[in-house]
Amino acid sequence: MSEISVNLCWKRKDTELTPGKFSSAHEIAYNDEFKVTADSAPGWGGSAVNTNPEQALAASLSSCHMMTFLALAAKTKWPLSSYDDHAIAHLGKNSKGQMIVNRIDLNPKVSFDNGFEINEEEIVKMHDRAHRYCFIANTLDSDVEVNINI
Repeated sequence: MSEISVNLCWKRKDTELTPGKFSSAHEIAYNDEFKVTADSAPGWGGSAVNTNPEQALAASLSSCHMMTFLALAAKTKWPLSSYDDHAIAHLGKNSKGQMIVNRIDLNPKVSFDNGFEINEEEIVKMHDRAHRYCFIANTLDSDVEVNINI
């Protein structure tokens, strides 16, 4: 098995850590090369200019689904020319009253080389396979909806 890691660093900016009055902005480093400033979601006091964990979760799922779809399309020799998605993480409460990401919607749209035609049933089947084989989707316990754009 392999290990994938990130480095996270948060430092207090205020004189003391006071409930509701501190910044949760922090830095996440990927592969010692790429850094992103992350924060709470804006609805929870974070800055809209920073990435939040809910966005990162939706991005991870969207990216994993796409890479799995691309691998499957390559195996079937589909001449895929582009793939776009607009992923949405929905926040809500679970049965215990805890806040969770209770659903993530993926809205993939794929394009093929000119002259290649495929029916909707085959695209739906391929997205279903991509979802079933996606590592991130298999890790999540919440609902994931794949709303295919044709």
